[in-house]
This record gives sequence, C-alpha cells and structure tokens, in this order.
Amino acid sequence: MGTEGDGVRTIAGRYRLHTRLGRGGMGVVWRATDELLGREVAVKEIALDEQLDAAQARRQHDRTLREARAVAQLRHPHIIVVHDIVECGERPYIVMELIEGGSLADRIARQGPVDAAEAARIGVALLGALRTAHAAGVLHRDIKPANVLVESGTGRVVLTDFGIAQVAGATTLTETGSFVGSPEYTAPERMSGARTGPESDLWSLGALLCTALSGESPFRRDSLGGVLHAVVFDEIRTPPQAAPIEAVVRGLLERDPDRRMPAAEAERLLRAYLDTGRTPAPTPVPYTPTRPDNPVTPARRTYSARGMLVSALLAAAVAGAGVSAAALLMNDHGAGDGTPVSSPRHSGEDGRPGRSTPPATAGPGTPTPTPSATRTPAAVGGASSDGRPTAPSGYRLAEDPAGFTLAVPDGFTRRPQGQRVFYLSPGETYRLGIKITDPEPGGPLAVMRRAAAKGPDNNPGYRDGRVTATSHGGRPAALWEFTWDGFSAAEGPRHTYDLCWEQNGRMYDVWVSAPVGKVREAREYFDVAVDTFVPA
Repeated sequence: MGTEGDGVRTIAGRYRLHTRLGRGGMGVVWRATDELLGREVAVKEIALDEQLDAAQARRQHDRTLREARAVAQLRHPHIIVVHDIVECGERPYIVMELIEGGSLADRIARQGPVDAAEAARIGVALLGALRTAHAAGVLHRDIKPANVLVESGTGRVVLTDFGIAQVAGATTLTETGSFVGSPEYTAPERMSGARTGPESDLWSLGALLCTALSGESPFRRDSLGGVLHAVVFDEIRTPPQAAPIEAVVRGLLERDPDRRMPAAEAERLLRAYLDTGRTPAPTPVPYTPTRPDNPVTPARRTYSARGMLVSALLAAAVAGAGVSAAALLMNDHGAGDGTPVSSPRHSGEDGRPGRSTPPATAGPGTPTPTPSATRTPAAVGGASSDGRPTAPSGYRLAEDPAGFTLAVPDGFTRRPQGQRVFYLSPGETYRLGIKITDPEPGGPLAVMRRAAAKGPDNNPGYRDGRVTATSHGGRPAALWEFTWDGFSAAEGPRHTYDLCWEQNGRMYDVWVSAPVGKVREAREYFDVAVDTFVPA
C-alpha cells in the first residue's frame, strides 16, 4: 500500500499513527506503531456520518463496533487479523496486522494481469477465507482487487476491508436504504435488493478473477448505467485468459444465485487445476454460461431482469451514485438498450502542455487515467438545488475564466495553452484538458474520426485507437480512446480518453491522459470532469 505523509498522533495512549496508507469509503487506514508491544500495525479510522443526529450517530457507532468485533473473531490465514478495537474522541479505530505489500489492484496496475495458475492460487485463498467468514455469518459484500492484499516476499493473499460487511441477524452500519459496494463487482441480486447471501460474495470473486486475468472487470462500461446494464442484461464474455479455469469463472458468474457454483466446488476445481494443470468437469450440473436468455425456472426466479435494473438504478441514485444513474432513470431507452446517457469513459486526444511545439491534434490534450484508484463510479459529483455542479470528495469546483465550470482533483493546477486549458497533477502524471471551438463539418463523430486518422502522426506509438458514437446530455457525442508511447522514454506509454460534443452552438472537447498503469484513476477523473462540466 502506498503512503502519504501526515502528522503523527497517538490514540488510546498506545497506537502512534505515522503515515496514511490509503483511504476508502469507510475511513482512512494508517501505518502505526503499537508502542506497548513494539510492533508495526495498520489502524483503520472509521468515518462517521457527521450529518446524523445524536441518537443516529450512537446507533451507527454501536453497529460499527459490533460488526468489527464479529470480524475480529474470524481466524483464517487469508483473512486480515484484527488485533484490537479502540475508541478515541468517540471515534472507533480498528487495529489490524500490517501487510507489507500492495493490493491486488496495485499489482495488476504495476505488473499487468496474472496467469491462470496465479489466478487459481488467489482464488483458492479467497474461497477459503469466504468459507470461514460465511460459516460465521459474516458477508464481505465488497470483494474486489483493491480489497485483496498480496504480501511482499511470501505472496500471501489476504482479504481485508470488511468495512461494509454484513453480520447475520444484524442491521448493519451501511444498511440505511443505500446501495453499498462496487458496481463492477456487485451481484445482480444485490443490485435488485432481492437478497444478499454468501452467493453474492462468490459472484464478486468471479468478477475479480476475470480482472486478475485480463486487467479489467467484464462489467466495466462507459458509465454507471452501462455497468448496471452489463451486470443485469448483457452477455457475460469471460476473457480468453480465463480458458484454463473457465468452468469456475462461469460457475461463479451465474446470474441466478440458486444455481451459482458453491465455494467448496469452486475451490475443488481450482485446486485440481493447480495440481494437474487441468480443470475437471464440475460435479453439479448444469453450470451454463450466463446469457441474457439463460433459462431459469420461473418459480425459482424471485426477480425480473428489468425490475432488477430499475431497482439497482434507484438504489444507486439513493446512494448518491451521480448523474449517470439519475439520467438513466429518466431515459427508458438508455436503460433498455445500454446506450450511455452520460459521459462514456473512453476517449483521448493527446497534446502535451508546455511543449514549445506541441503536436497538432484535432482535439484537446492528454489527461491521465490511473488503474489503481480506490474510488468507485459512485464518486462522481451531483448538482446543487440551483443546478450548479457539485464536486465529490477529493475534488474542487473550478470556475475557469475560459468560460466553463468543472470538478478537478485536489492538487491539480491550471495551465492554459492557446485554445486549450490543462489541469495537471503534480509531475504531470495526469493531464486533464479542455478545448472549446466552433462546430466543425460532420459534427463530433467526424471530428474524432479525423483526429484518430492522424493519431499515428501526432502521438508516438499510437495504437488501439477506437472512436465510438455516443451521447452526452441527450446530445450526439463521440468518444475516442487510444494508447501511445508518450512524448519521451522517461514518460513511458500512456492511455487517453477524449469526449467531444456540441452544445449551444459551440464544440466542447474534454480529455484525460495517464500512464497505462493508472487507467482506473484516469477513468474516474475523466468521468467526473465530463459529468460536472457546465458551459458558462
């Protein structure tokens, strides 16, 4: 886990906090020293909702402690060890073992996807962890690569961050009518609100294995609405790299939870693959590929696909998932056929700010997506009562003198360059660009296609270029995404997302570029920028 410098303080007279290891939706994790026992630990500072009244805050506080104590009872080599639970200033802190090493998401971002044998090893470890948790009545509910740690040196796989875990028989910290979890890894029955059980964690594990093998979830789409549609309706296409363990992956990604492959069976098949190099046929039958028309006995299906999508969108909207979900709720056509109705996440036209002779491109500069982001698609901002955009946590609202407003990440600085305006992260790792021009012949799609045709001339090592017709705010738009080699060997390969659309007689182009290893964060920066962009 990466570190960030922060002030040093001591809690409970014992745990000295040093540096911040990471931040998630449920709080901040610190590297700390247990001064009583003289050992390094990780301390999770639980974030409490400051908008609650005193009684609600107390109930939330009590639930947090109850759930943390339940997780502390779990004993398994692949579940994070909870050493202690303390309070300081009425705020709960969970003291855990410190795992030296990054998350699986970090590993994929740095080194790329893993092979089938390593995916099987990770799967066996996590299945064992889940079987132990489920036997104790604890559901994780947020299985994803960012919540799986890989210990340096030993390769030990550790399931962590039970921050939104559900304990059997209890109303949990996060169960207040809001959707919780990461949509790309969330089971369809959880999205519908129909049920949540151990099977839901297994679906998430299936999506995680696909990500480990290919680099991205099979449910990644250009918008939150697209993700929800993919989980509920679209044919599930497992990556080619999953072929050696495809029976397990498809068994876990069975939409009907009653037919989903049990943990014990999945573990048996993966162990057999590790031992022999071959995956035996599953014992239970049938485990059929998950398709939109997958036959399920009506009496056993407790939800409809259409109803499930609507419920999921409503839940996402309640949870503040952003304008994408809200827009989809109002657009039946978008929700039905998967057409994005808000910003897509792929595009890119790259120019480098500050170059004496920047390459001429048909569109804006290069923003940088990062794959190891800890945020989820629900991080996009919304709108205030007067219709102005609002910035999500970790962003600020920039009212640009060039005639627009949008949310940019904290720490990004503005740098104008001719017709283009850049917002740059420290070191220019990420580059967010905006360009406003007069409309051009053929509209946004033609503009992006012309730019893509010149991609090899203007972007060294240009490859994997793709231009897609889409829509933005109900207006025709075009999304351009591509990979290139950067402007120098030191800079290295980069990936760019670029969206172009016309509005009120002007053409707008917004893009983000980043190192290829940081695509996930770049996608978030791009989504937030487009979703909060408002012309003057």
